[in-house]
Amino acid sequence: MESSRVWYGRELLAQAKKDDRIVALDADLSKSTMSMYVEEELPDRYFEVGIAEQNLLGISAGLALSGMKPFANTFAVFLTGRAYDQIRQVIAYPRLNVKIVGSSAGLSDYGDGATHQTIEDVSLMRTLPNMSVFVPADHIQTRAITRFLAEHEGPAYLRISRAETEAFFADDYQFRPGRVDRLLSGGDVTIVSCGNLLGNALQAAQELSNHGIVTGVLNVTTIKPFNRQDFLEALGDCKRVITYEEHNIIGGLGSTVAEVLAAEGGYRLHTLGVKDVFGQSALNYQELLEYYHLTVSDLVKAASELVQG
Repeated sequence: MESSRVWYGRELLAQAKKDDRIVALDADLSKSTMSMYVEEELPDRYFEVGIAEQNLLGISAGLALSGMKPFANTFAVFLTGRAYDQIRQVIAYPRLNVKIVGSSAGLSDYGDGATHQTIEDVSLMRTLPNMSVFVPADHIQTRAITRFLAEHEGPAYLRISRAETEAFFADDYQFRPGRVDRLLSGGDVTIVSCGNLLGNALQAAQELSNHGIVTGVLNVTTIKPFNRQDFLEALGDCKRVITYEEHNIIGGLGSTVAEVLAAEGGYRLHTLGVKDVFGQSALNYQELLEYYHLTVSDLVKAASELVQG
């Protein structure tokens, strides 16, 4: 099991050592977001703004206008919520080269409850014109996307979980924006997952296969711009689709897939996610997945009903 945020911080430092235009900013959470790696080794390229997220994004915009490549870091809930106006007005609208990196996203900050959990951040970011949205499934993808963002021009949002995951991709994985990863092919039903729930999706596919249901698993890392052609090709002939995400069912991966399939026609879709309610605190991450009916068993049940219905 590996921490994506640790690998993000290490890769950000590596990229900053190669490109002196890269700078890191944080809002008093550098030891959680792991921007502390840049703070420790390149202190002149690190800016601590304190608990002032609006200033974090405003300063990042100014640095981008000066030719720098700012990576703005803090918890995803504060970054996309408190500073939404700054993201919209001074970063997305003028298409500035600012990378917005939201840590402890989704339900992964299980102990701190609704105020520290964001299950609406993908929805907020994907509705902004010019904004790209990336949700890695493991630390390998997180590292690869960080490398990509160091070269990418324009605003982008990277959503990083606090939860540790196993590796699903090879160490030499090369990120290509828009690519849909087909981990399993299946004709009866296909699970479309994003983020750190991919392991549950693969486990559910195995359990469904044990019951004679051939199940495919797709991993979507680029929520926006969504590659419609890649997605449909990866889906193949399968007409039953279930999306699985640690996000509000409104506005996230499920909504993105629904927009595509509705235009195509002929598909049956079930969206499995947090059902338009806020998060809450728990003793551990698994307890929250059980509360919001996002466990492997819940996924198996939903997929079985979709096939049988």
